[in-house]
Amino acid sequence: MNERTHPSIATEGTAQGKPSTCQSCKDTACSASNRREGENEKEFEDRRKLQSRLCRIRHKILVMSGKGGVGKSTMAVNLAVSLMLAGKRVGLMDVDIHGPSVPTMLGLEGEKLHSDDDGLLPVELRGLKVMSIGFMLKHQDDAVIWRGPLKMQVIKQFLKDVSWGELDYLIIDSPPGTGDEPLSVCQLIEPLSGAVVVTTPQKVSAVDVRKSITFCRHLHVPVLGVVENMSGFACPKCGEVTPIFRSGGGKALAYEMGVPFLGSLPIDPQIAEACDAGRAFIHHYQSSPSAAILREIIQPILKLSATEEAAGAGIVSHS
Repeated sequence: MNERTHPSIATEGTAQGKPSTCQSCKDTACSASNRREGENEKEFEDRRKLQSRLCRIRHKILVMSGKGGVGKSTMAVNLAVSLMLAGKRVGLMDVDIHGPSVPTMLGLEGEKLHSDDDGLLPVELRGLKVMSIGFMLKHQDDAVIWRGPLKMQVIKQFLKDVSWGELDYLIIDSPPGTGDEPLSVCQLIEPLSGAVVVTTPQKVSAVDVRKSITFCRHLHVPVLGVVENMSGFACPKCGEVTPIFRSGGGKALAYEMGVPFLGSLPIDPQIAEACDAGRAFIHHYQSSPSAAILREIIQPILKLSATEEAAGAGIVSHS
């Protein structure tokens, strides 16, 4: 799929001729209620339609890393499934345009997209709603050769034209670094609930994670925490964790940067096996020590909903 290929994912089955006005709430202060200066009619309607989708998603969380190969997509997939297993309504949006791995990790390779009157339908897996550029490729080996503007356009369509429905969480798996894709997400979703930053113990990874945290601060995105992946090796027989790299780099970095540390996850052969088999590790190996660590990692993220629900019930004071 090269730049001559039009990136639009809209199909004839999407709603046409219907008003795209935002009717999600009666908040007159909502950014979608008034046209911005210099904004034409189409831009205004697109923004209202985008906002009408986003208003139905309570928490939008970006999963990012400074470097590739640290297990960011693995973390995003298992974070999404963990939240679903906790009884939450969850969507998983893969914005790694050049290397979409979410379909492979969930056993959804070969799935195609469909649409109805409300828009494009995400692929569903046991209630988890999934969207990825991987579902749009004719062949799994096809390369997506796009520059920044086309990537922003398709990410916008993932948010505006996909029928996500009511969600408690939308987990967004971004490619490594602080380039077009995470920047597009931050510009399109205002506000993001926060970002989870994934690193490995080595200094070379930790140095780049600092850049990810700085990126979030520049764009006013709360950092929910740092996860240190590949922190030691978990023996598949006895479960004992042996440090094969230096450990504690992620925790030290989180302390130095003044952000929460969510936990350390060891290298576990069962995690690699689950990813290759297209199965969510947290679902199929629930009794393993690594699964228990993952459940602990998501606790601060689950608290986002708990705090909001308490506030809605009048338990939390706003004074």
